[in-house]
This record gives sequence, C-alpha cells and structure tokens, in this order.
Amino acid sequence: MPRTTFYQEKHQLTRGQIKNLHAKINRLSFARLALVLLGSALLFKIIQSEQVWLTLLAFFSLLVAFMWLVAKQSKLSKTKEGAEDELFVIENELNCLAGNANSYADGSDYVDGKHPYTSDLDVFGAHSLYHHINRAATQRGKDTLAHWLSAPAVCEEIIDRQLAVTELEKDPTWCLSFLARLVFSLKEKMDFQKMLVTYLASTHRFGHRVLRFYTKICAYVFLVCVLLTYFYGHLFSTLTLCLFLFHLFLTILYAQKVSAVASGVSGMGNLLNRFGNAIAAIEQRSWQSPPLKKGLLATKAVDGQPSVSTHIRELGTLINKLDYRLNILVGAFLNGIFLWDFKQVFAMIDWRAKYHYEMAHIFDEIAHVEVLVSLAFIRINDDSWTFPHIVEADDYVFHTTGIKHPLISSVKAVANDYQLKGHRLALITGSNMAGKSTFLRTIGANMVLAFCGAPVCALHLKLSVMHIVTYMRISDSLAESTSTFKAELNRLDMILKEAAKGMKSFFLIDEMLRGTNSVDKYLGSKAVIEKLIHDGAVGMVATHDLQLAQLEEYHQGYLKNYHFDIQVIADEMVFDYRLKDGACKIFNASMLLKKIGIDISL
Repeated sequence: MPRTTFYQEKHQLTRGQIKNLHAKINRLSFARLALVLLGSALLFKIIQSEQVWLTLLAFFSLLVAFMWLVAKQSKLSKTKEGAEDELFVIENELNCLAGNANSYADGSDYVDGKHPYTSDLDVFGAHSLYHHINRAATQRGKDTLAHWLSAPAVCEEIIDRQLAVTELEKDPTWCLSFLARLVFSLKEKMDFQKMLVTYLASTHRFGHRVLRFYTKICAYVFLVCVLLTYFYGHLFSTLTLCLFLFHLFLTILYAQKVSAVASGVSGMGNLLNRFGNAIAAIEQRSWQSPPLKKGLLATKAVDGQPSVSTHIRELGTLINKLDYRLNILVGAFLNGIFLWDFKQVFAMIDWRAKYHYEMAHIFDEIAHVEVLVSLAFIRINDDSWTFPHIVEADDYVFHTTGIKHPLISSVKAVANDYQLKGHRLALITGSNMAGKSTFLRTIGANMVLAFCGAPVCALHLKLSVMHIVTYMRISDSLAESTSTFKAELNRLDMILKEAAKGMKSFFLIDEMLRGTNSVDKYLGSKAVIEKLIHDGAVGMVATHDLQLAQLEEYHQGYLKNYHFDIQVIADEMVFDYRLKDGACKIFNASMLLKKIGIDISL
C-alpha cells in the first residue's frame, strides 16, 4: 500500500474517532447540567418532606451520579486527547510526504561551525538531515539523534541499529502510536526528564519514625473520635475538632519541608502518567532485534517483573495527590483528617528509594527508541532507500551505485555511481553549477546516515567506517574578526592535522583558497593536495582549476580525475549532473557571462 494512502486512511479513521468522542463528551456535559438542575429540584422537594434519611440518600445518590459523569467525561477527554495527538503525527507525515516542513525540531541548537562536517553537510538547522529525520519529542531523544549524526558508531553498533530499524519499519502503526504518546513533550518548554532525574538523585529527609507511624493511623484515630461523638455526644465532638485542628497545625508546621520535597516535580503528575503510556508501549511489545530485545524495559516485561510504566504512573499519581494541597479548602479538609500531605510525601520518599536508580537509564532507553523510530520513518515513507553494507576492514572501502542527495526530491535528484578503487584521492573538476559541490555533499550526507545506522539514499552502498572531515562552506566572521582567507587557513590547518594523525578519515574538500588570488590559489591548492597524498589521506577534492588535474600524471594509482560537464544544445547549456571519468574539458563561465551581456572573447 502506498504510504500516502496508508496515512490518509489512518487520518480519516482518527478524525472519525475524534468526532465521535467529541459528540459523547458533549452529551455527558448536557447530562451533567440536567442532573444538576433536575437533581436540585428533586432534592428541594425531598428536603421539604423533612425525611432526613431520604434527604441524605438522595444527596449522596446525586453526588455519586455526578462524580460518575465527571469521571466518564474525564476518561473520554483523555482518549480524545490521545486521538488528537495521533492525528497530529499522521498529519505531520502527510505534510512531509507532500514536501512541507517537518513539525519536529530542526536541530538548530546543535549547529557548530567548527565541527568536522556537520555545517558543510547540512546536518543541523532548517531543511537539514536532522530536520528531515527527527521524530523525537523529548529533549533526550533530540540530543541522542544529534549525537548519532555527529559521530560515527562502531561497525557492530551500526549493524544492531539497522536490525532495530528494520523491525520497526515493518510496523508503522506501532511507530505512529508510540510517537503520539510522546507528542505532549513537544508542547513542554522544560526538560522535565532532566528535572525528574535531578529530583530523584537528590535527598530530602522528612519527619521521623513517630510522625511516619502516626500518619498511617491518624485517619483511624479521627474515625474513632467521630464514632465516639455519635455515641457519647458533645465531649468527643470537641475532641474531634481539636484533633482536626492539631492535624492542620502539623501541616502548617511542616509546610516548608513538604514544599521542599515537592519542589521540582509539582505539576508533573499528568506528564508522568502520559510518559508512562509511552513506556507501556515498549513493554507490551515482543521485540526481536538485539538493541530492543536487550533493553531494560523489554527485559523486565519478559521476566515478569513489575512494569516500569506502572512505577512511573504511581509517582505521577502521588504527585497529583500532593498537588491537592494547592487548593486551600480541599487541602485543609484532607490534611485535617488524613494528614494528606505527609502521607504523599512519605510515599514519594519510599518510591524514590526503590526506583530512582533506574530512571536515568529508562529515559535514555526511551530516547534510544525515539531515534530508532525516527530512522524507521525514512524507509516507512520511502522504501527506495536501502541499508548500507557496513564492512569491518582496516582499509578504506567505498562502493556505491545510484546514490542521490537525501535532501533533494527523488524526482529531481540525479543518481551517480562511484567506487574507491585504483585510487585514494578523487580530483573532481567541472563547470560552474555542474554538480561538483552537490556530489560531495551527496557522498558526505549518505555517509553520515550510514554511520548512524540509518538507511541511505542509494541503490547500493558498501563502505567501512571512517571519520568524515569536510572543507566546503568557508566564510568570514565579524564576531571573531576573521577574514574568509583566515577562516580557510584555519580549516585547512584542521584538515592537515587530521591527515597527519593517520586516523581513518575521509576528506571532502570543495574549492580550496577561494579568498586569495588565482596564482596563490593554484599553488596553495597543489601544495595542500600533495601534502594530503604524502600523509596518505583518502577522499575527494572538487575544483574549478583544471591545472590541478595534471597531478594525476605524477601520482598515478593514488589520484584519479573525475569531472562534471555541460552540453550546449541550440545555444543553451544542459547539465546532466553525471560523474564522469577524466578531467573536464568544457567550462561555462564565458557562456554564463555572455548571457548577461559580457563577452570576454573581445
């Protein structure tokens, strides 16, 4: 089934579900209003009958009926909210397939001009690889994806990630449901996961054994006083009131310590309950691939241990109960009878003692799954992308057919083949706008994807793990008082130092020394290439300078010429964007200038 059709059907079903839930919620709202109006009238009539038992029965019956309607409506509202989140996720995928912007973060926070390759290869920022891939809603998920795209994983880890992504892409319905359960995190400006982990790692002492014991029995003591009042009258009613006031006094006395325990998590109860739903989705699924099967959540589910989602919901419920104190009347009533705040604080301290050590690992695992789901949507939305064959080899391996730029529409992108064989440095010459820079970015971007475990935009790609180093977008910096030429020197210095280290690096260099005159540019570029060759560097160099192609004669078996050229048909330039062997023979600058009225042949 075409993915657009799949999403459209899901979209239609979810909209229908939301419409149905909305109608039910409205009916319940009218039912509540009718119950209040009719119930009040009925209760008024019964009160006039002066039958106490019947009045009490009617009152509590109406109260129970009203509370049932409220609970029913609350449950339906939560279901509707979940359906709306799923609709958001589905609409986002439809928008992405239509070529519109992804609603998830674009990774602008991770832009780093000094990174070896991320800026040159459009890894972060608007219309970037990150923006194209990202489906992570939590901060840890976003950070994890950024880390995966910023550094190559080891061979074994890449293969494990590929297995996990393959498993996930086969079940797009589960992936959509999982993302929908985390949509709430997109709306939150705070990193509540970090806040919770910090909170759980801290230590708060509260009360002592006597207070803890009394908190457990205080409600029973109060109940005894009420019963004694009923049977023995005024004396015990005074005692009951004094007990109530004593509980309120204790609550006020310990209010600051209660606030200290609640600080950092107050208001997070509902968020934790929703986060528990996302955890439950992982726990309830039977995983096959190693990265998912060996996770803490999956292991606990298999071993029959208490589920983490249950523990998370328990904490969420405790936080919500503690937040009842924020309503003065409700808080006074609950504390006066049950010492409510103390009861919840002791329960939270006990919870933290049992489970805090797991939470950081749990959040890391959720982030891990978020990223794997993000990578899975690459193939869910376009199954023409393939998984690269990662080989563990000491030597450099790179062989691809039908490789395209991952950020260019498949309709417009031109596929190319390339094999790192019989040479170690590819020198690519060609005309302006013929495709040299795009080809280098095509190679680099697909390598970034391959090394993080993602599918690549190619029919076939076989490669070994390498460190990518680029020299492409060099610009001046007013903030750092750096000229373009100085910026180029800084980047070249980094590249030459990387090459001298002898690390397994792959260099992508586009038009060196643009900030100087043509003579120095040629001599400097030639010297840099020869230094790279001397240090055993491997990669690609793109240039307009045809003189550099002569280096092939002096470094046969190491440097090989390739080119992109143009064809002139009926005085019009036609670009085919195909990589060809040998140095370029046709350049287009004179033709481009002629089109704007400048004839350099004169």
